[in-house]
Amino acid sequence: MGKRPQPSGPSLFAAAGLERSAPRPLADKLRPAKLDEVVGQDHLLGPDGALTRMLETRSLGSLVFWGPPGTGKTTVARLLADATELEFEQISAVFSGVADLKRVFDTARARRETGKGTLLFVDEVHRFNRAQQDSFLPVMEDGTVVLVGATTENPSFELNAALLSRARVLVFKPLDAEAIEKLLQRAEAIEGRALPLDDDARAALVRMADGDGRASLTLAEEIWRAARAGEVFDPQKLAGVVQRRAPIYDKGQDGHYNLISALHKSVRGSDPDAALYYLCRMLDAGEDPLFLARRIVRMASEDIGMADPQALVIANAAKDAYDFLGSPEGELAIAQAVVYVATAPKSNAVYKAFGIAKRTAKEGGSLLPPKHILNAPTKLMQEEGYSEGYQYDHDAPEAFSGQNYFPDELGRKTFYNPPERGFEREIRKRLDYWAKLRRERGQP
Repeated sequence: MGKRPQPSGPSLFAAAGLERSAPRPLADKLRPAKLDEVVGQDHLLGPDGALTRMLETRSLGSLVFWGPPGTGKTTVARLLADATELEFEQISAVFSGVADLKRVFDTARARRETGKGTLLFVDEVHRFNRAQQDSFLPVMEDGTVVLVGATTENPSFELNAALLSRARVLVFKPLDAEAIEKLLQRAEAIEGRALPLDDDARAALVRMADGDGRASLTLAEEIWRAARAGEVFDPQKLAGVVQRRAPIYDKGQDGHYNLISALHKSVRGSDPDAALYYLCRMLDAGEDPLFLARRIVRMASEDIGMADPQALVIANAAKDAYDFLGSPEGELAIAQAVVYVATAPKSNAVYKAFGIAKRTAKEGGSLLPPKHILNAPTKLMQEEGYSEGYQYDHDAPEAFSGQNYFPDELGRKTFYNPPERGFEREIRKRLDYWAKLRRERGQP
């Protein structure tokens, strides 16, 4: 069988009227060509911004860009190279290894001999292990490269101290609503058409972007692809068309710790509305409700304690209710517990007393309790004075003997000092009364 004749001249795609190259994504079309086109990072690129001041001196040191996705880290690095006339090299720690680093370093050294410098942009730099991060140190120190690393994770935890000491960390902020709106307007200008959204849906789209400029443009593309002629989406239609973008939240990293900290501090600050907000943020992002329930139990002990002993009961009950009901019904019990602990009177007196007592116990060593409170089951122990002089409190006036229970070498200590709030107001009265009885009976 002979070969099927092949078309000559233009390709099949061209013959069919199709472009040779794939259409460019909107985010690529709108990639800033100058630093003053970058939105949402005025603290870095505004008139008094950190990068603006660096560029004025024409001296660029190594940098670490820390911030969430879609905030312009890669774009700014590329534009910095242009502004400082450095050759731009980009690698990703996800796909690169030792051989790739050696190749880039050798290229930069050869380039330097011709009088040209290199800006090496390393995306996801925290993905490199400690040894790989250390390999950057010599080329940073001798000026072979100006390193610009980008990371979504806290550099304090993820990057070597040696690398951090040679680079300045600049924080990229999530884009606010105004910055996202600017991007959408630019998208409409370049596309020559408005987004088919009413005002409420447009505001919903900005929220869906969650501070990510690239995501906002991707969502805009989805809307234009989905809309029929003359159709205008309201928030409900918008949600059905683009679904919903998952919030930026990694249960093992900064997002997790930031939000649980915000929840805990909102409870401590007696703000039930803020506490519910952060609870819902974490639930919405897929946090394990049992983790949240356990944290609320901790809050009940640490920040409320004896000011309202019922708080611990409620928190435990919420955990058990979730165990019994599961999601989503059991989440309401967790919300109830959050509101209870947020509105309860606050006291860290038990928390502080426990900490002081632990330190005292650790520092004191193996001190023997006073012999009068030790049992004497044998004759030898009786002869040694065990249990001698012990006063049975139920037989004492007001069921209180006031005896010393601390080791003789330690003397009486005061760890627990309840404030006059909530139920601890009553406890304070009891403790003061017992202290008065001790004094009257000549007890230390």
